[in-house]
Amino acid sequence: MPVSRQCKSLWYYFYSDFFQKLMTHLPQASQLIDRFGRTVNYLRVSITDRCDFRCLYCMAEDMVFLPRGQILSLEEIHFISQAFVELGVSKIRITGGEPLVRNGALGLLQQLGQLSGLDELVITTNGSQLASMAADIKAAGVKRINISLDTLDADKFKQLTRTGDLAQVLKGIDAAIAADFQRIKINAVILKNRNHQEVGDLVQFAVDKAIDISFIEEMPLGVVDQHNRAEAYYPSHLIKQDLQQRFDLVAIADKTGGPSDYCQVVGSQTRVGFISPHSANFCSSCNRVRLTAEGRLLLCLGNEDSVDLKAVVRQYPNDMARLKQAIIEAMQIKPERHYFDLNEQPIIMRHMNATGG
Repeated sequence: MPVSRQCKSLWYYFYSDFFQKLMTHLPQASQLIDRFGRTVNYLRVSITDRCDFRCLYCMAEDMVFLPRGQILSLEEIHFISQAFVELGVSKIRITGGEPLVRNGALGLLQQLGQLSGLDELVITTNGSQLASMAADIKAAGVKRINISLDTLDADKFKQLTRTGDLAQVLKGIDAAIAADFQRIKINAVILKNRNHQEVGDLVQFAVDKAIDISFIEEMPLGVVDQHNRAEAYYPSHLIKQDLQQRFDLVAIADKTGGPSDYCQVVGSQTRVGFISPHSANFCSSCNRVRLTAEGRLLLCLGNEDSVDLKAVVRQYPNDMARLKQAIIEAMQIKPERHYFDLNEQPIIMRHMNATGG
């Protein structure tokens, strides 16, 4: 006997309601957890491998950059970022190369700043474009900003960056302060006999500006030709010893989602961070992955374990479910730790500008 249209409607309503309730009670993939139990809630996104500087610890002087067709479009970056946020990522950092040299970077920041569920949108920059862009970046929804600054000596700055103008970067820092970001932090990579003697002056600069600073041990990514990394290595504990001769430092428990261990400069608002991939390995608490400009999802800074998300989004455009599944499965190949060795040629041949910071 044929079923009436009314009965069909009733059955459809019943089953629709049933499956909706069922789905709400099933466990959802709202968090990314790797095979070591670490929750990944932080994504670093390189939107370009290009940079207007040529920092000697970051890249070769004569770099060959990716052709435009090999890098993710801004729309693809937004789509992938949305997938991560829907999977529980609460913090996205935009990096490069130098992210602000990419056409459309500001528009992308505006779009990312509107992602529901994203608690923090932050950016790392060399500061060269900030004098004209800081206010717009803040308005786009960027809460915190990291600015690379390895020296306050103009000549040495030129040597370390090969092409950079210190005065322009200092103007950029002042523009960022005027824009009133939630926090501003200087990042300084310290090399023995290059700039290690300046750590005190850099902290004093941060104190005077009421901003934060982190000192970073150089990471052996890519082949460099102007210094020996083992000889240039200056560990965090020596930096701290140097600073304690000039400042009162108190260890604090503050965390910003990254690997820095912080001290407070007594009598100031300035926090001093130490990022120590060699002397104080922080892999056990790693909560981050990196999306390169060419669309590789790097599961570890110091390993080549990766998944090609560009292939996924180009083979299956707008298929959010398939993209999310690829991201979830990628967590199972995230390695336990890196094994940097300054006394050997780097096992990671990609330079830092191709990695995304």
